[in-house]
Amino acid sequence: MKRQSFSSVVLALILTSFAVAEPWKPAAGPLMTRWAKDVSPENVLPEYPRPQMARTEWLNLNGLWQLQKQDDHTKVEFGKELPLRILVPFPVESALSGVMQRGERFLYRRTFQLPEKWRGRRILLHFGAVDWEATVFVNGKRQGAHRGGYDAFSYDITDALKPSGEQELIVKVFDPTEGGSQPRGKQTNKPQGIYYTPATGIWQTVWLEPMAEVHLERLTIVPDVDNSCLRLRDNFLRGLPCRVRAVAYDGKTEVARDEQMLGNEIKLDIPKDQLKLWSPENPFLYDLLVTIEQDGKKIDEVRSYFGMRKIDLGKDERGITRMRLNGKAYFQVGPLDQGFWPDGIYTAPTDEALRFDIEKTKELGFNMIRKHVKVEPARWYYWCDKLGVVVWQDMPSGYNIKPEAAPQFETELKRMIEGRFNHPSIAAWVVFNEGWGQHDTERYVADVKKWDPSRLVDNASGWTDKQVGDLNDIHDYPGPACPPPDAKRAVVLGEFGGLGLPIEGHTWTKENWGYRAMKDRDELTARYCNLLRKAYELEKTRGLSAVVYTQTTDVETECNGLLTYDREVLKVDLKKVAAANRGNGPKIKTILPTAQEKPQNWRYTFEKPADDWLQPAFDDSAWKTGPGGFGTEKTPGAVVGTVWNAPDIWLRREIELTDFKRENLLLVMHHDEDAEVYINGILAAKVSKFTQDYEDCSLETAARAAIVPGKNTIAVHCKQTTGGQYIDLGLLELLFE
Repeated sequence: MKRQSFSSVVLALILTSFAVAEPWKPAAGPLMTRWAKDVSPENVLPEYPRPQMARTEWLNLNGLWQLQKQDDHTKVEFGKELPLRILVPFPVESALSGVMQRGERFLYRRTFQLPEKWRGRRILLHFGAVDWEATVFVNGKRQGAHRGGYDAFSYDITDALKPSGEQELIVKVFDPTEGGSQPRGKQTNKPQGIYYTPATGIWQTVWLEPMAEVHLERLTIVPDVDNSCLRLRDNFLRGLPCRVRAVAYDGKTEVARDEQMLGNEIKLDIPKDQLKLWSPENPFLYDLLVTIEQDGKKIDEVRSYFGMRKIDLGKDERGITRMRLNGKAYFQVGPLDQGFWPDGIYTAPTDEALRFDIEKTKELGFNMIRKHVKVEPARWYYWCDKLGVVVWQDMPSGYNIKPEAAPQFETELKRMIEGRFNHPSIAAWVVFNEGWGQHDTERYVADVKKWDPSRLVDNASGWTDKQVGDLNDIHDYPGPACPPPDAKRAVVLGEFGGLGLPIEGHTWTKENWGYRAMKDRDELTARYCNLLRKAYELEKTRGLSAVVYTQTTDVETECNGLLTYDREVLKVDLKKVAAANRGNGPKIKTILPTAQEKPQNWRYTFEKPADDWLQPAFDDSAWKTGPGGFGTEKTPGAVVGTVWNAPDIWLRREIELTDFKRENLLLVMHHDEDAEVYINGILAAKVSKFTQDYEDCSLETAARAAIVPGKNTIAVHCKQTTGGQYIDLGLLELLFE
């Protein structure tokens, strides 16, 4: 008889209960990624889910499970087939789950058999994450209930197991989404704008592991760069006297080891000539092997890794407080990363897909990612560690409406920090986003600093700064902008940009939006590169320490991504954007200065002129002449050279152009309110509402084509209805190398 491999036996066991079920297929979602074709019940996220605490023996429970939707607190019935099939670990609402339904309450069921060689050992059942409340039963015995949609949890199910044969696992799920006040990030049952489809139920890997009575519960890794050592905190399950040994490797070369009795801190001293610091430019990781021995016999062993790096604040040569990496000021540039997928919602279809986003981020020249109000599976942070990118980790927003909400928020905040503590890529914890459910900020910041003194803390990204923590963080769209200098904190721009461009055939719906609408790839590239040029100016002149651009990909109706939602189209010129992100963006040739630089004289009138006022041949000699800008003094961002307080104003002037590239021309405008700009009689830009500062504005294609070497006429009309009023503009050319 041919001997079967261990993996084939496991696969057979996983599929046994579903031999008569209908073949699985994904639901018909609005948009799918290229990786969806690689997903099947036999091959769904097969990678070991916890790279920093990996064991060789484990049983993956991902695959087809039974499912039943519940309308109330229906009593759980054991030993009963459920009517639906779901592909775990994809959320119930996702296409890849095969279900794509919404609901608050679901029952999950599956059966499994344990390998014979696990007999006599403790068996742990692990869940990467379940949103939001999970009650777990094994063979009809309740193992416990867990509340929290983003953190891992485990149960020792040994005492509930049968001596042999088929074992039944049932998970009862409750997820109220906005019906509750629990942390949920951007999930909503009514997706629109910046809020998206919810992710109910099991959404990360489920697996089993055999253990000895004494085993490693959690590994807490603390790099100490100043003393060239690594410290392992005491997170071992208590039991009989045991010895714990930890060995660090650089490839196959041992660089440090320590051995202690269980309960004592382990300290790995790394020789300074072998100390390699982790950074995005050199993401070096040491391998780590931790072994527990009892009476000379190995009873547990985990493989891990670590990076040696130091995150702190410090003064530069001008006395400005800066974010630092390994003792040096480090300007961080990254995208806002929502972590949503069109086919998996919260769950990437494959590990390759998970890695893709981070690789593309690196290719685009970013050195940082702000993970926005979502906590990812451990493998996402593993790829950040390995590929080299700094991470700002947001706490998922909790709206804190009900009395029990604040304690739950605090519980999940602490679990997030404990669960992702070991990843060298994480440099900052963001407690609140824009005041969403914000409360007790000062206390939380103090607690986070106590729980993790090795990283920076952002008390609130945008809007509601409580003047505590390590960062003074504002949002500005499109920006960029910089907070005023802060003696004790680094100043950062936690969100800016939002340049929207839908790509036909790659959108979630026909309806879409962006903070600023772009016409095409060239416009988006030029506008983006100029924003980054300004950001680097603020880094040099105002002490800005970091900028976060909105955003990595489109998400559902939001088309502010550099990539489409399905990750198929990069909307910008990669080479130009990567250079801009690294501070090597375009230089600027000013063709027509704004009033900020050097006020220019314009012809102007407050009386409605003849219809041909915008044409080059129009005679404007009867108009008045005055310096820009035009408006009233109290208008935000205005540099008034000539008072304009009438309902309308019309402006004209000539400019001389030589040696230029039309495709690299940009208008710079500050308008309050609606304005139209014409070049040589052709509409160049039409803007509505108002700005509070000067912003880039692209030229219409026809107007761009109408620009000629020599004399060109610019004509402007601006209308005001209420409040402040202002109009001024300039023209510049981006000079790419």
